[in-house]
Amino acid sequence: MSAPPFRPRFGPGDAVTVSARFPTGRRHLRTPFYIRGKTGAVERVCGAYRNPEELAFGTYDGARLPLYRVRFDQAHVWDDYAGNPADTIDIEIYETWLEPAAAGDDSNAA
Repeated sequence: MSAPPFRPRFGPGDAVTVSARFPTGRRHLRTPFYIRGKTGAVERVCGAYRNPEELAFGTYDGARLPLYRVRFDQAHVWDDYAGNPADTIDIEIYETWLEPAAAGDDSNAA
């Protein structure tokens, strides 16, 4: 059986918001808590990979998920950030954790 075609939902430059949800039950979470609810910009699509949140418990269903490198302004991630205002942080995040940014919510997009 072949894998479904790779069709990323987002592309470079797209403004995205990281989901702030907190899944219940047994979880292996790959998205840092400090970045949840923050908005950034897709820097690149890294490819499609097996879901590590399922692999950790042996429940992998065969689907591959797009992985994105998302860039965030440091000043919008850390309330008390005192570094250079141009500083950014890049985080690789799977598509299941990303949502399109709300209209006009690009203030955190790098």
